[in-house]
Amino acid sequence: MKHLDLFGSDISAEAKSSAPLAERMRPQNISEYVGQSHLLGEGCLLRRAIEEDNLFSMIFWGPPGSGKTTLAKVLANETKSKFISFSAVLSGVKEIRTVIDEASQLQREKNKKTILFVDEIHRFNKAQQDAFLPHVENGLITLIGATTENPSFEVIAPLLSRTRVLILRPFAEEELMDIVERALKDEKRGLGKHSMQVDKEVLRYIVRLADGDARNALNNLEAIFSMIRNLPEKDRIITLDYAHEALQKKALLYDKNGEEHYNLISAFHKSLRGSDPDAALYWLGRMLLAGEDPLYIARRMIRFASEDVGLADPQALAVCVAAQQAFHFIGFPEGELALAQAAVYLATAPKSNALYAGFRKVKEEIGQTGYLPVPLHIRNAPTKLMKELDYGKDYKYAHDHPGAYIAQEYLPEKLREKTFYSPKGMGFEKIIKDRIALWKKMKKQSDGDNT
Repeated sequence: MKHLDLFGSDISAEAKSSAPLAERMRPQNISEYVGQSHLLGEGCLLRRAIEEDNLFSMIFWGPPGSGKTTLAKVLANETKSKFISFSAVLSGVKEIRTVIDEASQLQREKNKKTILFVDEIHRFNKAQQDAFLPHVENGLITLIGATTENPSFEVIAPLLSRTRVLILRPFAEEELMDIVERALKDEKRGLGKHSMQVDKEVLRYIVRLADGDARNALNNLEAIFSMIRNLPEKDRIITLDYAHEALQKKALLYDKNGEEHYNLISAFHKSLRGSDPDAALYWLGRMLLAGEDPLYIARRMIRFASEDVGLADPQALAVCVAAQQAFHFIGFPEGELALAQAAVYLATAPKSNALYAGFRKVKEEIGQTGYLPVPLHIRNAPTKLMKELDYGKDYKYAHDHPGAYIAQEYLPEKLREKTFYSPKGMGFEKIIKDRIALWKKMKKQSDGDNT
């Protein structure tokens, strides 16, 4: 069986030279790879596994363009094991069985490991994923999957428990700048052999439009380059006007340091927090007319709804998500009004950062106290042994009591009586604050009765 080659090792040199820029610029080894320092930094888990050629079964989870397939290519070039790759879109159980047979033969005859890379592993159904299980468990194959979907929902639990999920993050702007600049300088695989000039401001524009997607950034660069490649050498200058025309997006009025981009979003954010709907609408309009990505603005409003409004108005989050969906559905120009509606809603909503502050305290507490054990009475007890070990013993079912509330401890013993969330009493939080006060009073009375 000839496996689908995701990495183009069987492609002719001529075909490679005509491949898209993003494909030609894929890193060949770990030293060329940009980003994902939490996985590939010195001393990090995956970096050590690569250097020691001791790879483990894993699943790369990340958004499009975050380098999942590229990282698999690096692993293929770095390992001494047999590396087989195919796409879940084009392969099934029959192909999996063929791979298993080849891996068995290779292990038996040459004592050599087999690494299997499966792109878009979430597209495999349960039966197909089940086919991997015994062979991953006994070490016959080392499975590396890649997915844009949450593995918790798309990968079966038994397979998930036998792999490690490694999260790939969207590229930061400075990382995308590095990737784009490398493509401009590389004379063999990139655009370096074409004499041209490009301003940093244009590169920042390309990077911002890419929104953390390396493939998108390189595709945008290539689209702009296609407009000037046949011009006389002295005229090969990539400008914002060319970028605007090539990408069909209006060039942003940002300065060379990108300061205006941050100034505008900062003014918008502070206008929302300051409850000024007129200023919020103005800065929203400024950003949209400057060509800012509307979905970037929507994402910022969604964040604001949880961070600055919180439970003072629980509807704020729903309004912002609805605005994002509305714009995604109808686009320009009608979709702008949905964003404006969300902006005015946020500006006029009651404000509270109690939720944000409370969750920040939780993360700080976990950092200080580590992973404290779950109290026995609220542990799950599905088996006889667990029940004999007092799992779930003395748990009080809230719905069996008046008001669906009964005083009992839910935090670890070390954190008993700890308070993280303190509602401020604005908007709906006033109701929440009154409820919590009543529950604390009932709990205090119950503790007094038990002493």
